[in-house]
This record gives sequence, C-alpha cells and structure tokens, in this order.
Amino acid sequence: MMTHGIHRRSLMAGAGISALAAPLVLARAAGAAEGDTMQMAEKPSSDSFTLGDFKLLVIEDGTRMMENPGETFGTGQDPETVAALLEENFLPTDKSLNGFNPVLVDTGSEKILFDTGMGPAGRSWGAGQLRAGLIANGVQPGDVDVVVITHMHGDHIMGLMEEDGPAFPNARYVFGETEYAFWSDDARMGTPAEGGHESVKKLIVPLADNATFVKEGSEVAPGITVMEAFGHTPGHLVFMLESGGEKLLLTADTANHYVLSLQRPDWHVRFDMDKEMAAASRRKVFDMVAAEKIPFLGYHMPFPAVGFVEKTDEGYVFTPKTYQFRV
Repeated sequence: MMTHGIHRRSLMAGAGISALAAPLVLARAAGAAEGDTMQMAEKPSSDSFTLGDFKLLVIEDGTRMMENPGETFGTGQDPETVAALLEENFLPTDKSLNGFNPVLVDTGSEKILFDTGMGPAGRSWGAGQLRAGLIANGVQPGDVDVVVITHMHGDHIMGLMEEDGPAFPNARYVFGETEYAFWSDDARMGTPAEGGHESVKKLIVPLADNATFVKEGSEVAPGITVMEAFGHTPGHLVFMLESGGEKLLLTADTANHYVLSLQRPDWHVRFDMDKEMAAASRRKVFDMVAAEKIPFLGYHMPFPAVGFVEKTDEGYVFTPKTYQFRV
C-alpha cells in the first residue's frame, strides 16, 4: 500500500507549485520564457509495443529545454555536487531536455489515454502534439473511450479541451478523488495555488459529471489498477498494467529526471508540492519496480519514456527499453 494522508505542509507547498504548473503552461502558450527553447519534430514522435494482450502507444507531446537543471531537480544541493553527477552520466551541467509523453493503452475492448499533454495552448511553442500523433497512428479523437488523469498539473490536463469543446468527445474520464478535491476547492482562491485551481475549474470541473473518481486499489479497467503515490501533488496517482502475465507501471511524475531524480531519489524537486512525501513515494515506487524487475513508463523520462531500474546504494540506475517488447 502506498496510501498517504495530505499533510498541512502539502497545502502550503501547493502555493509554490501553482506558479510552476498550469500557470507556467499558460505563460508559455504566449511565448517561451527567457532562456527556454522548444523542440518538436514536424511529425510527432511515437512508439508502439505490446504488453501481453495490451497495445501501448507513446506520443511525444513536446519537449522543453530547461536551464540549470540542478535548480529544479536538486534544490538545496550544492551546485558542484549536482554538476558532478550530471558529468558522471555524460550530461551537460547547464541544460536539460524535458519531454512530455502521454500513452494510449488499447486493452482490446477500450482505448484508454493516460494524460493529455499541453493541448492547443502549447502549439504556439511546439508542444500540444498528442492529437496529431494519435491521428498519425490511425486513432481519431473520437476513438478514445477513457481519459485518465494521473494528476492535475497543466502539462497533463491542458489537452483535455480543444477550442470547440472536449478534445475526446466520446470519452469518459477517470480522476483521482483526492487530487480533484484539492484543486477544485475554492479555498485555493486568494493563494498562490489559485492559478492551478482556475485551470482545473476550466478544464476538469466541466467534465466531472462524466467522470469516475478513484483511489488506492480502484480498477480503471480489467488489468489496470490505481496506486497512490502522493507528494508531487496531493493526489498524484500511478497505475499498474497487467496483461498476459506481464506488468508495467505508469509512474507519471513520481520521478522527473532519469539521473537526478532516480540516482538521487531523496533530492528535493522544485515541482514537488510535498517534497519529503514525494521522495518517500519515489522510494516506494522504484523499490517495487526494481525488486519485481518490471518496466515502467514515466511521463518525463527520455522518449519513448519506458525503461527499467536497478537499485544501488543511493538510488536507482535507469536502463531504457530496447527490443524487450518485440521478441
């Protein structure tokens, strides 16, 4: 079980994240922030593979070049310590490339989309490519049966709506009940978390009548089970997929950098609302992934965002997938 309560400090931390999540996305829709550049191929990158009887399709919704990665993924650490770890892993110390990777799971009876990317607001700076990526792979927006939101930061929910209404017009929705309760609460008004609250009111609340609200142990569909991994947000969820004797864990934003957040899981991350709880969730989730030797798909892992971890003394080493799912 990975059930955590919402600590008072998570509500206070929410004041910080609100300025970094949905409002950040809205700001970037008008133009990339100084020092950031956007990179996106003309045709969205995609990767498909099977897990038992399930078919998975990962779409790269976009990427963002970030300055000074240690200020995001190693807050409070000595800059030289962060730089040394990046250099040991053959990475630049002054920049990192952050991707956004929604996944469509075709169970054979339903097409279930996990997270929706940046949507129309992101297209001015090269993101918001999920819709085009699905169509390029033969999936029309109306073909999506279920949309699952792992948590309600802007880069996961902005693609819920197009200018003419819901982006996936025939879908029903799955939201975390704790996550929805936090972001939809008018108590966020008048606090630094107000921006995230306003985004949820605009994008999530209108869909609530057609939504199922889930918690630890809930089943999205046969073979897809909810697990709570709170900390990044007050109701952040991960999802275990099981089909044909095979497993894969959708870890969402439990870890957001394949070196800094995995090799040093206890380091604080600027975007985590409750930093200690987020670190504890990272340990629980990736201890399980390592012990069971199962693959995971992380929303911000390097495309195609799937890999394995091996436990070390301090954390975990990431190994990206190659041909495991094709033989």
